[in-house]
Amino acid sequence: MENINGSVPDIPIQEFNEKENAASAENFRRSVDEMVGKVDQLEQRMNEVEHFYSNTSKKQSHTPRGGSIMKDKEKQISSFKRRQQDASRREAAGSRRMQELMRQFGTILRQITQHKWAEPFMEPVDVKGLGLHDYYEVIEKPMDFSTIKNKMEAKDGSGYKHVREICADVRLIFKNAMKYNEERDDVHVMAKTLLGKFEEKWLQLLPKVDEEEKRRKEEETEAQQDMQLAQEAVHAKMAKDLSIELDEVDMQLEELREMVLQKCRKISTEDRKQLGNALTKLSPEDLNKALLIVAQNDPTFQPTATEVELDMNAQSESTLWKLKFFVQDVLHAQGKSPVSIKANNTNTSNLLNNNNKRRREICDALAKSSQKKSKKPS
Repeated sequence: MENINGSVPDIPIQEFNEKENAASAENFRRSVDEMVGKVDQLEQRMNEVEHFYSNTSKKQSHTPRGGSIMKDKEKQISSFKRRQQDASRREAAGSRRMQELMRQFGTILRQITQHKWAEPFMEPVDVKGLGLHDYYEVIEKPMDFSTIKNKMEAKDGSGYKHVREICADVRLIFKNAMKYNEERDDVHVMAKTLLGKFEEKWLQLLPKVDEEEKRRKEEETEAQQDMQLAQEAVHAKMAKDLSIELDEVDMQLEELREMVLQKCRKISTEDRKQLGNALTKLSPEDLNKALLIVAQNDPTFQPTATEVELDMNAQSESTLWKLKFFVQDVLHAQGKSPVSIKANNTNTSNLLNNNNKRRREICDALAKSSQKKSKKPS
């Protein structure tokens, strides 16, 4: 979308009638200030919408068109609200399933810890009592069954979140023992034997763990899609609201423009002649634009006819001022002398000398032909 404030024509502040200069200029300035603030807000929101849809388009361009996400898009949208309501239920159900897997894993732990060789691994290694001065140099993370049991029963949120975490710590118990003790040592042999028995029992539970992980991954993907749909819904509403507000801004701009034109003095016969001469200096493209300005105010005028006859004396004051602003902009950009129409006074222009550049741009827009309307977000 084009910049909302866009470029706009020169407002003839200096053309205000002498008696109404101060009051009119102040009212006009206040209206412009309000419009500037409104435009700033619209620009920020528009940038947010454009940024969102730009990122969305990039993500979708990397999604295979034959993928289930693309095929089920309409179905996902229709069931979006229902799935949002079910999100907490799914999370709670997943937590219960994981707790059941941990309970089953607990059965495996009891079988291993009840083995006659499990005693050395039940409590933390008594490093000081056994004189194992190099133990912490060899073993980075000590582990034992009592530590695992305490963590499984923890209620403060520090416990295990996944059964694979418990499995990793059980393996760590035996691998630490095998790492620190020589192969011929009894502790090494006991640890190796118990690890083998544990792996056999773990393989029996593993299919259920794999199934749960697959299910969790699917639910996570679905949750991400729900979040994307929620963001799309929010930004779609924002785009719709912006469209309505842009229409309101267009109407306000039109009202301000008409207010300014009503304050302008009438264009004299000499002014019309100078304006007509200035039109002859335009390029064919710019001349066509000027003719469109005339057509906007005169539905009977045919700017695309083979032969076009433009009677300057037959044009309304509003049309002539719009043509003047347009010609001034074009000729100024080309470095040519703009059409000269003298003002009745210059006092009003001095009132606005301190306006910032942004305000000036908005002021300029108010009296310009509305050939190019701001594009609305689609």
